Order: sequence, then C-alpha cells, then structure tokens
Amino acid sequence: MKHASQLMSVVEASQLIEQGASLVIAGSTESLERLPAGNWIGGTTPYFMTEAGGLCDQQQVFVQALGLPVARIASYDRVQLPHVLEDAPEHGLTLLILPAASQVLEDYAQQAPDYADMFIKPIAGWVAGMHLDQVGQARALVYNGQEGRSYADQAVALHCPLPENLLAHIEIVNLFQPGSGPVLRFGETGFSAADCLADEQPANLASLIRERQIDTRVPLVADYCGALINVSVQAVDEHKVQFYAPVFAGVDYRFAEPLEDYPSQFIEALPAQEGEMLLGCNCILNYLYSQLEGRCTGALTGPITFGEVAYQLLNQTAVRISLIES
Repeated sequence: MKHASQLMSVVEASQLIEQGASLVIAGSTESLERLPAGNWIGGTTPYFMTEAGGLCDQQQVFVQALGLPVARIASYDRVQLPHVLEDAPEHGLTLLILPAASQVLEDYAQQAPDYADMFIKPIAGWVAGMHLDQVGQARALVYNGQEGRSYADQAVALHCPLPENLLAHIEIVNLFQPGSGPVLRFGETGFSAADCLADEQPANLASLIRERQIDTRVPLVADYCGALINVSVQAVDEHKVQFYAPVFAGVDYRFAEPLEDYPSQFIEALPAQEGEMLLGCNCILNYLYSQLEGRCTGALTGPITFGEVAYQLLNQTAVRISLIES
C-alpha cells in the first residue's frame, strides 16, 4: 500500500496488519495489546498530532503505513543495540523505537554517535512514553509486531530496503536558537549535571538557573557538527539538574531564546516537503509547553513522543522522514 499516516480504530489497524502492510503504530498499551502479529513495530503514547490538531486519545492508534518491504524486524537489548545498523540494508532505512526511562535509552543517547555505520545508514524514530497522569506508575513499552511481544527494556527496529532510485531524507525541525546567556560547558557526559563552567567561570548549574530566573521550559542548545541539538531540563534539585537527554563533556551550550507562538513559528519553519513524507513525530514537551492540544502544526502529523531520533536522541524537536529521488 502507499504511504499513509492517520489516526484510526484498532479494528482498522488490525485489517492493515492482516493485509501484510509494513507499519509503525503508536497508541495506548490497551490499544496496542489488541493488535495481531504482523509486519509492524509500535510504542506507547496516547498523544498525537493530526491534521485537525493535537489531541489525546487512548482508544485509537496512530498508524504510519510505509508502503515498503520489510527486510527485518528485531528487538535489541543493551548488548545488541550497538549493532543495530549492522543489521540494516546497505541501501535502506531503519526505524527505531526506544522506551522512555530505560537503560537502553540512556545507552543509545550517550553512545549512538559511536555505533558502527552511524551517519552512513539512515536511522530515525522516537521514544515511547505514557499518559502524563501515569508518569512514575506506568511503563513505556515498545512492540515487536512479528513476535507479538512488548518490551520495557529493549528497543525495536524495522529495517526497510529502499529502491535504488529513492533515498531516505531525515529532517530535524528545531525552532530553538541559542539565547544571549552564558556559555555553559560540562566536565562529564550524562543525564544530570551539578558543576559546570559558565563563560569559563566555575558555577553550579542549579544555582545559576535560580539566580538568573531561567525558564527551564526552554532547552539547552548546542551546535553538534552543524546541527542545533536541544537538551531539555527535567528537574532542578538544590544542587543538581536532571535532563531528558545527555549533555556531552566539552560541548558549548546556551539556554534557548523563548518562543512566542509555537504553532505559527513551526509552520513557518517547516521546510517545503521534499519527496513523499513517510513518518513524522513531535515532542511531548512542545505539546505541553506550547499548548498544542487542538492546535494544528501544518502537514506534519504523527505521534507526540517522549524523545525523537534522527541518528541520535533529540528533545523538544520534530522529526520528518521523507523519500526523495536519488
């Protein structure tokens, strides 16, 4: 079948699975558990961006039909995950879903840039989560549809070969720009930080945030080899700050400039569509902080996720994967 991306009932999704379609599916645990085995991977989230706007729906599922053959669907634990791209076709695309708050996600976040074939073979995807009322109670789950199994501690990947005339085009849509505050540099890579250098002077990050009254709804932003990458703040303790993605030692960060109107600015920033869109996702923090429920973000539809993957782990970002002529 052709590429399609839409919210549908479990019955409708089951029919597509039974027809043999290759699919990426997002939904609540209860909805995903009702789906039959087949050529699909999935992850938990009840939040979606539809053509009508953002919404929360625990009954329906968001289905992204790839219209591509499946070379392999596989699950990866912490030992296997560094080899994920060694399983990918030489000319193809790997779609990856990781569970939030898992060790396998932490591993990917910190180590993915060093994986074999990273930045040579395209890989993109997202992080599964849960309803925000269930944070700390429910587990994020990912699904290997061929096995009919779910995992809270493994990643799942769908490897697709592509026709020779097509290439996977992965775009990061990030509205955040570095602000005018101090340049921050950390001595260690990790999901938390206490001490840092602020404009080359020793500082405690938590104290700096309080003293400068920094709005932590905006992320830290750094230039990673030409791409602006966000690191979102999860919590500020007395002496330490927790992040949703790792900060890397020796990289310069700044807190971002605030956004005034995310939906309008997002539509303006979204590049013109190249080729045919295959898959998209947007971050739960954008949904929350920019109040996207009921508000439209243009042509980019898909799950609202707890992290995004465009080669490496991203935060407060949207990702779009398209197929373009080579």
